[in-house]
Amino acid sequence: MSETYSVHTPAGHFDCYLARPAAAGPHPVIIVLQEIFGVNAGIRSIADHYAALGYLALCPDLFWRAEPGLSLSEDKDGDWARGAQLYQSYNLDWGVQDIAATIGAARSMEGSSGKVGVTGYCLGGLMTFLSAARTDGDAFAAYYGGGTERYLDEADNIGAPLLYHLAGADEYMNQEARHRIHAALAGKPHAEVHTYPGCHHAFARPGGKHFDAAAASLANSRTEDFFARTLH
Repeated sequence: MSETYSVHTPAGHFDCYLARPAAAGPHPVIIVLQEIFGVNAGIRSIADHYAALGYLALCPDLFWRAEPGLSLSEDKDGDWARGAQLYQSYNLDWGVQDIAATIGAARSMEGSSGKVGVTGYCLGGLMTFLSAARTDGDAFAAYYGGGTERYLDEADNIGAPLLYHLAGADEYMNQEARHRIHAALAGKPHAEVHTYPGCHHAFARPGGKHFDAAAASLANSRTEDFFARTLH
């Protein structure tokens, strides 16, 4: 069952895609953070999957200030260009504030147990890492967040459990960047890092050009186990 859920902030309000489990709550909440393509069919399908596992799943519209309701496809050249343009102009600090507001709303929404996890892909992976450092979420699972290496000085601020998935052949994150992320997180008792050899960026995107079924299944099973441990 899905619906639209609005989050209100001092800067305005934005909508989230909300997927609910069939059974009555209370349930933990998982916030699913978008790629550059907005809250599209792939992101909604991930939320639907978490709802089937017994979570409330929220997908906030991170681009609401520029183009609310955006739903793009990697298969269209014009959509790539539009998504890239929005990514380049996206204010990460405002984005973290929006995610913090979503976490706050999720704790008290109807059917919520009060426990909130965050996961995200690409842009959403970076925002998951920054949210782990700057918000009070209970657990965070990031997938190949491009640009994370520029913010590793914030890693010491992360107190909640963090799971990070790296693509071993990521064309948007070079080997040095991947090594730096691994080194910054691997020694922390609350952090877990996995690299998937030979996999390209977006290897876990449902239906994507670089989708790797075996690696995506492994990464997703690790994420599901991680949230089961940390949110229940």
